[in-house]
Amino acid sequence: MLRRALWGSPGDSRQLTAWNAAAWERLYGLAAQQGVSALLWEVLERLPAEQQPPKALRLRWAFGTVRVERRWRRQHRAVTRLAAFYARHGIPMMLLKGYGLSRCYPVPEHRPCGDVDIWLFGHRAGGDAAVARELGIEVDTQKEHHTTFRFDGIPVENHYDFLNTRTCASNRRLERLLKRLAAHPGESVEVGDTRVYLPPATFNALFLLRHAAGHFAGCGIGLRHFADWMLFVAANHARIDWPVVQSAVRESGMQSFVDCFQGVCIGFLGLDADLLPPVRRDPRLECRMLEAVLHPPFSGPVPERRLPGIWFRLRRWWACRWMRRMVYDEPLVRGFLRMSWVHVKRHLPFFRSREAADRARRAAQPLA
Repeated sequence: MLRRALWGSPGDSRQLTAWNAAAWERLYGLAAQQGVSALLWEVLERLPAEQQPPKALRLRWAFGTVRVERRWRRQHRAVTRLAAFYARHGIPMMLLKGYGLSRCYPVPEHRPCGDVDIWLFGHRAGGDAAVARELGIEVDTQKEHHTTFRFDGIPVENHYDFLNTRTCASNRRLERLLKRLAAHPGESVEVGDTRVYLPPATFNALFLLRHAAGHFAGCGIGLRHFADWMLFVAANHARIDWPVVQSAVRESGMQSFVDCFQGVCIGFLGLDADLLPPVRRDPRLECRMLEAVLHPPFSGPVPERRLPGIWFRLRRWWACRWMRRMVYDEPLVRGFLRMSWVHVKRHLPFFRSREAADRARRAAQPLA
């Protein structure tokens, strides 16, 4: 069903006739968990009556899709107003990830969006100051590579770094490349009466792969990440400088992840392999990745109490260690110690104040 939603390809849906209500409930729950329920609705509503789920579930699925559409429209209005606000202050705005990627979807409103991620070309501090001064909006500066605030009820992440450079050395190397690529924006689009930039295709290819890899290493990737990548590639493959992307992938140590990620896209989800450079396939590893995506280990909430929470995170980290090896180029023990140190510094007052000062310094640095 997802292949049909993404590519409009015909499929044999006769097996759905034999499905019972419990099977449909499992499908709906999995689709919602994976962020693709609105995408599947496009296929579901065109199925013959005898192949559709029970009426009560159809109604819930339809209302869920309406909620996704309404949130997308709220984001559209927020992006329109925020871009116009920055434009009045002479600050250009680039859209990252979610809302910008939805333009690649057959129905943009069916790409569920969370935060609005933006990049102000090195003018983050001035943009935040204007938002706080003129709109009375509180800006949170405690995050590690972006500030956050709510605009028209929509959370906004205003990036001064694209990656968290504290978690691993390869992120620092990739960050320098991403900054160079982002300095020359891609196409611009009209949002309301304001021009908004979209990332250059080569930047976006590398950024989306690293973003998906980070989620995978943390046991938090979903089919929506695969859908984002496939639809982005289908729309932009001719504009991507693939040698630059391939070189960065190798140097960052995530070649195994990228090959497997793209193998799942080709083997299970219908992406045309001709749109990509050659992919080294490993069917066994691809099946393992897909199983981890559909049924992630330790996917429940982290316990609120400190010691149970620490124990839960340790067990999750151990269960996901094979995923981290596919993404990061540093030894597992070193990565664990680095992550532990970052976590400790978040909770000790002395280090929190030093970290805040360092974030302010990095955020104020001019682009190279």
